[in-house]
Amino acid sequence: MSQRSVLIVDDDVKLVELLQLYFQKDGFVVYTANDGLTALKIARDKQPDILVLDLMLPGMDGWDICRTLRRDSEVPILMLTARDEESDRLVGLEIGADDYVTKPFSPKEVVARVKAILRRTKGTTTTPVPLRMGDVTIDLEQYQITKGGQPVELTPTEFKILELLAKNPGRVFSRLQIVEQTQGYSFEGYERTVDAHVKNLRRKIEDNPKEPVYIQTVYGVGYRMAGIQNE
Repeated sequence: MSQRSVLIVDDDVKLVELLQLYFQKDGFVVYTANDGLTALKIARDKQPDILVLDLMLPGMDGWDICRTLRRDSEVPILMLTARDEESDRLVGLEIGADDYVTKPFSPKEVVARVKAILRRTKGTTTTPVPLRMGDVTIDLEQYQITKGGQPVELTPTEFKILELLAKNPGRVFSRLQIVEQTQGYSFEGYERTVDAHVKNLRRKIEDNPKEPVYIQTVYGVGYRMAGIQNE
């Protein structure tokens, strides 16, 4: 197995050095940056397996980095944030981040989160036949989504949620179940971020995101997938 790599981006030099130490002890190749523009250059040049990205950065903040990377990359992103506002975290998830950790945190927790994200995004799967929902095709083997024959770009977390729902059409999943089965763990507060990912998915695959046909809300419970047809 090739060595995993991580890019740590934070303007707190001591924090970066601490996280670097923990990741290196776990066998990671570690790249670091203390500002947004340097982070973008390293991300494109080194193509790390995952980014650990602080939101508040000089020159170019974490939101802008995330938006820029998502134009042509599906690299997983774990956000670091000192902000307590849920809306700030949800914005990050909506523009393409996969998970977040709120400061202060344990370096061990950050490493554990990164490993969990990599397990679900890099892990091998079975080779099921493509699934169709109207003009949307979900190719689980090729890790591709198309709508009307055009490719749809999803983040790794969005794909995992769509995969979970699509493999179990009609079954209702609570937010907690979606977190546990796509993230590999759960923690207080994360359940609400499922709504942000679902909102993003609907924007990408539904004809009218405000009146979804495929990803349906079961009020007071969670979400289910409708309209699946096996090829």
